[in-house]
Amino acid sequence: MARLHKYIALSGALLLTGCQAVNTTGSSAVGVDRKQYMFSMLSTNEINQTYAQAYQETLQQAQAKGQLDTRSNNAKRLQVIGQNLIRQVSYFRADAAQWDWQVSLINSPELNASCGPGGKIIFYSGIITKLNLTDDEIAAVMGHEIAHALREHSREAMSKAYGIEAAKLGLGVVLGVSQETMQIADTAVQYGMTLPNSRSAETEADLLGIELAARGGYNPNAAISLWQKMAQASQGAPAEFMSTHPSSSTRIQNLQANIPKVMPLYEQARRR
Repeated sequence: MARLHKYIALSGALLLTGCQAVNTTGSSAVGVDRKQYMFSMLSTNEINQTYAQAYQETLQQAQAKGQLDTRSNNAKRLQVIGQNLIRQVSYFRADAAQWDWQVSLINSPELNASCGPGGKIIFYSGIITKLNLTDDEIAAVMGHEIAHALREHSREAMSKAYGIEAAKLGLGVVLGVSQETMQIADTAVQYGMTLPNSRSAETEADLLGIELAARGGYNPNAAISLWQKMAQASQGAPAEFMSTHPSSSTRIQNLQANIPKVMPLYEQARRR
């Protein structure tokens, strides 16, 4: 993360020069087509390369602690499911098929998983063992996280943070790495890499995630049982209006409304 801060800080002067409307993913069965606003100089490749360094550092730290799992049955399950889902990413964006995809398992009680920019996937063993996840439910988690990477939600959040901070400080074009630029950079990193995703980003990841899972041959209905398990494990969580994440009930209702759209893709995948 320190390297990421350094990179963003040094790039700050360039990132305020322009913003463009894009749609990072193509057409989808679930209708995710929201326009996203990205700083044109904050490129996909640069973000992917920078995050890859942070990802490798995380794996090295886990390995040093004896927590990096490459041999267990769950580690093997993740590799198979990951391969099946990664083969489907070109349906959403062609360039993602050339990303350096990696899937890793870290032994930790956390109920967590992520897919960072450029296709760097980490699962923590707690989410598999504590929730007793089936392959279909693992695919639901992984599909959701991959969708965040495909939609470049981290880059989008960084771009938003830069714009907000620049407006606050009354900056036009920053010509050097000043104290103000450093403040903007730190805020962008916080928004893009450490804070929860917005509600719209979470909803998009839910929808693209079930489509990705269905195309990979995994039952999209598993997303329902997954979030039911998560709700039980997260009792006492803050109310929906106090969180950027949808409540479990809202999330489940939205999934139930959209699963019929991807069931034909699942049935087709099963016949292959």
